[in-house]
Amino acid sequence: MRHVVGGLRLLAAAVGLVALVGNFVYVLGFSTFTSFNYFSYFTQQSNMSNVVVLVGSGVAALRGRSESPLFVSVHALVTTYVIVSGIVYGIIVAESLANGYAIGVPWSSQVLHFWIPSYVLVDWVLAPGRSRISWKVLGVVLVYPVVWGVATIVRGADVGWYPYFFLDPAQVSWPGEFLMYNAIALGTIVGVLTGLIALSHLRPRGPLAGTAPPPGHADQPGGGAGSGAAGAAGAAGAQEAGVESEVVVSPGSVPAPSSPSPAPSSPGSSSRSR
Repeated sequence: MRHVVGGLRLLAAAVGLVALVGNFVYVLGFSTFTSFNYFSYFTQQSNMSNVVVLVGSGVAALRGRSESPLFVSVHALVTTYVIVSGIVYGIIVAESLANGYAIGVPWSSQVLHFWIPSYVLVDWVLAPGRSRISWKVLGVVLVYPVVWGVATIVRGADVGWYPYFFLDPAQVSWPGEFLMYNAIALGTIVGVLTGLIALSHLRPRGPLAGTAPPPGHADQPGGGAGSGAAGAAGAAGAQEAGVESEVVVSPGSVPAPSSPSPAPSSPGSSSRSR
């Protein structure tokens, strides 16, 4: 199982990398294209991080290693950003079509905004071997999006370009629409991560088959505190049971020892006894 999970993660990382390159080539022909603009998109940054995370988690699965608590937390954060970028892009495309304005969605954008987010969600739900995520991770999930948003707004005011309409003051009114759209985006990020953390708690999973759990993990054979306590309790119970069996047996009820069975005689001894 771990080889299947690891192989799929590495394959998804390769597909994501090819899609990033393909999307870069696709936008080269745009009049507003600059390399800095391309790498300013939340989708591009989250998917580049996702490639690194998928490679790390894939190699760990193939080598029979469990993800460390820190790496699992980073995995959850990056998965959240990738899923949210797909949700936001889908809403933008749907709204544009509803208003009679079609947005070109090349194969690379489909992979980055739909297929990769769908895969990482399925991987999170079904793949074994992930530990419970601490709820404290919710306290840092908005750090990157807020820093990215502030930097994007400051740069946009200088160069006159914004990657998303809800950050452009020329397309949304201040403060009503601006605060509303960005509150929805940030709330979606928190909601998605909450769901991922809840899944890790509601469906606890041990290490992948054939993997070694982290040191001190409760799933280690004989290494968990619970197993030690259970073993001590079992030994104490067995000892108490033995004591009770000795107490209830009275001297008069002890059966007489049976005489030992005679050893089988050899043919030679039988003839001598005659």
